[in-house]
Amino acid sequence: MSSKNRAFAEGLAGAVEVSSADVSTRASRLGTGLLSGRSNRLAELAAGALVSRTHELVDPARCRMWIGHNRDYAALSEERCRDLIESLKAQGKQEVPALVRRVRDDPNYDFEVVCGARRHWSVSWLRAHNYPDFRFLIEVRELTDEEAFRLSDLENRAREDISDFERARDYLRALDQYYDGRQNLMADRINVTTSWLSRYLDLARLPAEIMAAFVSMHDLGIRHATQIKPLLKPEERKRRVLSEAGRIAAARAAGEAVPNAPADVIRLLAATADAPKKTGSPRRSGHDLTVVNNVAGKPMVVLERVRRGKLKLTLPLRSGADRAELDAAVATLLDEHWQ
Repeated sequence: MSSKNRAFAEGLAGAVEVSSADVSTRASRLGTGLLSGRSNRLAELAAGALVSRTHELVDPARCRMWIGHNRDYAALSEERCRDLIESLKAQGKQEVPALVRRVRDDPNYDFEVVCGARRHWSVSWLRAHNYPDFRFLIEVRELTDEEAFRLSDLENRAREDISDFERARDYLRALDQYYDGRQNLMADRINVTTSWLSRYLDLARLPAEIMAAFVSMHDLGIRHATQIKPLLKPEERKRRVLSEAGRIAAARAAGEAVPNAPADVIRLLAATADAPKKTGSPRRSGHDLTVVNNVAGKPMVVLERVRRGKLKLTLPLRSGADRAELDAAVATLLDEHWQ
């Protein structure tokens, strides 16, 4: 072998030896690193520095709604879940897991959903509409009922797709069930002010007769409860308002034309809260005069007894009252004076 070839062969052999040693060293370090990393992770888990979460893909039919869930599952529909359904179809899977607890008292279910009713409904809908392979992504937790309530409230508080009424009803149930009716304690536990919580509780405590006057309870917000609450005191005003609420509900059920917007329904209730007031001073004719004001305090109906057995009804054209308010005011006067 020439000296040039011999030098090349020796150099190549040296390179192979160095590379083999280097690879062996790196492999050793890699193995040590993996073992060390695994040991460190186990130590962190044991110390509570890391939390291990269990995610599973399951059949939604094996999951039931937790009885304390704050969403009205029966009110969910394709329309209310359309955005989520389209997102699931686009992604081809559920990205965010629902939070569940294991079920041990019912052979028909394996889990109950604490957070994720819309996800459960949407995946179930997809499986029934040409997407049978969709699975429900869940994260299993060990939670007490009170912990489950707080977790569910925290997740849904900022969501716009859950109504004030759903949230209010959940708060009222939780107040008695978890906090012994102590509103200050509950506000502290869920990290809100007592006044903020009070507004939701007022909404949940509205009488059933009032709720029935609206097209849907989910149309009612805390601002509406703030407007309705003063109409229910004292008892005499409450009686008139509940009577009017019943009339509105019956008229709607009979197919009559009544307002559907919450603001319009509240105006009707407010118009009947106070009994028609007499001015206290007769007209120059000396006839009895009854004036009914609208919610702005302006006269909208004037009833005058012009002679015995005869009444005169006047509707000021510029009172600002709408037709619904006028109908309610006239109906109240007829109830009082019609023989």
